[in-house]
Amino acid sequence: MAEKIVEVKGLSFAYSEEDPKVLSDVSFSVDKGSYVAIIGHNGSGKSTLARILLGLLDGYSGEVSEFGERLNKKSLNRLRSRIGIVFQNPDNQFVGSTVADDIAFGLENKCVPSDKMQGIIERYAEYAGMKDFLSREPTSLSGGQKQRVAIAGVLAMEPDLVIFDESTAMLDPKGKEEIASLISKVKSTNPDLTIISITHDIEEAAVSDEVIVLNKGKIVLQGKPEEVFSHEKELSDCHLDVPFAYALENSLTRLGVKHTDSKDPSVLLEDLLCR
Repeated sequence: MAEKIVEVKGLSFAYSEEDPKVLSDVSFSVDKGSYVAIIGHNGSGKSTLARILLGLLDGYSGEVSEFGERLNKKSLNRLRSRIGIVFQNPDNQFVGSTVADDIAFGLENKCVPSDKMQGIIERYAEYAGMKDFLSREPTSLSGGQKQRVAIAGVLAMEPDLVIFDESTAMLDPKGKEEIASLISKVKSTNPDLTIISITHDIEEAAVSDEVIVLNKGKIVLQGKPEEVFSHEKELSDCHLDVPFAYALENSLTRLGVKHTDSKDPSVLLEDLLCR
């Protein structure tokens, strides 16, 4: 049985006794090495869930465990040391005066010896495609480049779990594509690393191992992408679209047209045109 990195049981939360519940009886688990996308429209409760997973909110009912340990005030710092976080706004998480300084920040807090630090900085900057920018100031970088630096800094800390909290929400299409590609690279080259992406980007969710759909504080759909994205009506009721490849496949299936199982739109179209 796979190790459970995150377990949430019967989680409910309201910001005050007078307010309605933002989360209501939410339960799910995340296996080691998996990539789970949690999606939902604005107001679905996904941002509140992210804050609870990060230990930024308490006062909830239910249980939240990470790495087999209950999340509480005593365990918080210990658990946080194993978790990397990439936030929504790249400007809010850039703490160094240069790219190199920013990647070094976490390593310095971890007391990594200075003679080893430069090699680590260069290795992860190269991994994120930012090695040629090490001496650059943050003001000279695009949003996508800043997020790549943030990811490099997180990976340099060698976490067991990385949470992407709407990390592409403020990026232009090119930046979103860059980060989606980098997340896929992180997943494929780090099989034991667990990834949770809190997102409203359905194209990003389409390449995950599992999708959880939140609506009005409750889980309404959960499963592999091909299972979740076959429920077009339910997703529409949640004000969510279906990724293009899945929408195309769903339409072909309804029309009774045989097609390849590939989720790559170009492969699907080539399959149809070459008949």
